[in-house]
Amino acid sequence: MSLPILSPLEQRVLGCLLEKELSTPEVYPLSMNALLHACTQSSNRDPVMQVAEADLAEPVARLVALGLAEPWPGRVAKVAHLAKQQWNLSVQEGALLAELLLRGAQTPGELRANTRRMYAFPDMAELEGCLQALLEAEPPLVERMPRSPGAREARLRHLLGEEASAPPAARPGVDRRDRLAELEQEVAELRDELAALRAAFEAFRAQF
Repeated sequence: MSLPILSPLEQRVLGCLLEKELSTPEVYPLSMNALLHACTQSSNRDPVMQVAEADLAEPVARLVALGLAEPWPGRVAKVAHLAKQQWNLSVQEGALLAELLLRGAQTPGELRANTRRMYAFPDMAELEGCLQALLEAEPPLVERMPRSPGAREARLRHLLGEEASAPPAARPGVDRRDRLAELEQEVAELRDELAALRAAFEAFRAQF
């Protein structure tokens, strides 16, 4: 079985679904609006992407066709990933794959720091063991890159497609209007998460 080759936006969608299941399970599966905010947020993303909700229909449909995602019907249509079932991933391995999909190649040390919002690795031994599982999967999901001259650690990258290059909006000196749009998106995402928490609390209180 060979791995699918995903476009940069398909990688971002899959990475966001993996991430949000672990970092904000109370709002997972994601609505298309929440998925848009997740894909375009300015934190924990490299590069930052500027996309519209209409741009997500095609990558979501392809992930569904590949068996990597599934729609959740309801009053608000939502989508969930199936990557853990497809590749038999543990929580730890899912966090590592999500991080590589969202921010590209990283060293083990960087991965340990950057996955904390999803899973806090207690030590490097556990992280290295999970990376080894991804390296030895059939087919492998990640590969270790040649160590750069002067670097202490080799970086690892996922094997699900080429990484996206940074667009102009992701470079220093980003237009203030773009930054304002990013902040508005993050505020909207936080509002969605707060509304979900309130609903969960009201449901809990109603039991008493």
